[in-house]
Amino acid sequence: MRVLLVDDDPLVRMGLRTMLGGVPDMEVVGEADDGSAVCELVTSTRPDVVLMDLKMPGTDGITATAEVRALPDPPVVIVLTTYDADEQVLRALRAGAAGFVLKHTPPADIVDAIRRAAAGEPVLSPTVLAGLIQHVTAPEQDRARDLLASLTDRERAIATAVARGLTNPDIAAELYLSTGTVKAHLSRLMTKLKVTNRTQVAVLLQDAEN
Repeated sequence: MRVLLVDDDPLVRMGLRTMLGGVPDMEVVGEADDGSAVCELVTSTRPDVVLMDLKMPGTDGITATAEVRALPDPPVVIVLTTYDADEQVLRALRAGAAGFVLKHTPPADIVDAIRRAAAGEPVLSPTVLAGLIQHVTAPEQDRARDLLASLTDRERAIATAVARGLTNPDIAAELYLSTGTVKAHLSRLMTKLKVTNRTQVAVLLQDAEN
C-alpha cells in the first residue's frame, strides 16, 4: 500500500515515515511540506492513500484535498488534525476526505485507519461525525435536504445504512438484497448526491438531519 505524507512539520513526517516503515505491506512513496506540491506528487508517485495535514502555511489541506480528489483515479485522503471537533475537519470531509485521524493517535490505529480507508470504509465513527455537525450552516442544511429529496426510498435506506457505518454485505443482509445490488444503488445515489465516497454520504445525511 503506497502512502504519501503531507505535513509542514518535519518531525511529524519523520515519525509517520518511521512508523509506516515498520509495516510490511506499506511504503511511504513521497513527502510534501505544503499542499501546493501534492497534485504533482500524486501524479508522479501514484499513492493509494494520502495523509494530509489541515493547517499548512501555503496551500491548506482542505484546498489540496479537493484538488487531489478532482484528479483522475484519485487516491484516498485521510486528514491529519490536532482537534476532532474542528470546523476545518468537516470542510475537509465535504471536500472529499475519507476521514481523519488525530496526530496523537496510537500507531496501530493509524495503520488500521489507512487500511480501512483504502478499502473504502469511513475513517470516523457516527458519534464523532455527529459531534462535527454542530458547525453546519442553514444553507448547507438546505442543500443537503434538496439533494436527499432526489433519492428513491431504497437509495435513502442504503444511504442511511452507510451513515451508520455498515459495510455493503451488512447492508445487503439488513435489506435482503444482494451485495451487487447494494453496490449498484450506492453508485447511483452517490452520483445523485454529488459525492465521491461513503464518508461524504454520511456527512450529507447528518447535515440534513441536524
